[in-house]
Amino acid sequence: MSLPNSNLRIKDLPENERPREKLTKYGAEVLSNAELLAILLRTGTKNESAIDIAYKLLKNQEGIGFILENKAEELSSIHGIGPAKAAQLKAAVELGRRLATQTYKKEIFIRCSRDASNIVMEDMRYLKKEYMKAILLNIKCGLVGVEEISVGSINSSIVHPREVFVPAIKRSCASVILVHNHPSGDPTPSQEDINITKRLVEGGKILGIEVVDHIIIGDGKYVSLKDKGLF
Repeated sequence: MSLPNSNLRIKDLPENERPREKLTKYGAEVLSNAELLAILLRTGTKNESAIDIAYKLLKNQEGIGFILENKAEELSSIHGIGPAKAAQLKAAVELGRRLATQTYKKEIFIRCSRDASNIVMEDMRYLKKEYMKAILLNIKCGLVGVEEISVGSINSSIVHPREVFVPAIKRSCASVILVHNHPSGDPTPSQEDINITKRLVEGGKILGIEVVDHIIIGDGKYVSLKDKGLF
């Protein structure tokens, strides 16, 4: 959605083009990111509508991820935001994050790499350092939990087998899926990723805990080393 006049107020738009009215009539899924942000912002300034401010936020390199990456104090320094609107935006992002992980409370099963990536994607896609996590599974491939294993530099993560398997042993898990992110947003596996995977697969065999897969998370996309036949 684009505005022909940057000073046009939302209430000056036709009723069926106003974000709140569109959401009520058609559902939130039809709204653009800018329109959703405008609803959260509620009001603009003397010279900018809420949608204008939303577009300004989205022009940053990270797009909507800009809200996730920056603290409320940093957001509030943007003209037209202020402390109250910054708090509203951060609260909305946190609610979305918690909703994305709410499925942990229900018994869910991991049948493929997409199932596994969906569990961690929203938590890991914007991270600026490499995080290694283990998705813990029971004998029926039911989700037991997700454990953080290590935090590395922006380029690499050093992982020892005991760090990976201790949580699985403590929780009597049958298997694990390794997951780590590439801060660049490109999930293409490196040779180091492949080598670490092979080492952990061998360690798991000794302990009787299967390493089902190693999934690399990028920005909204992932690569499964198992699917690629890399181990």
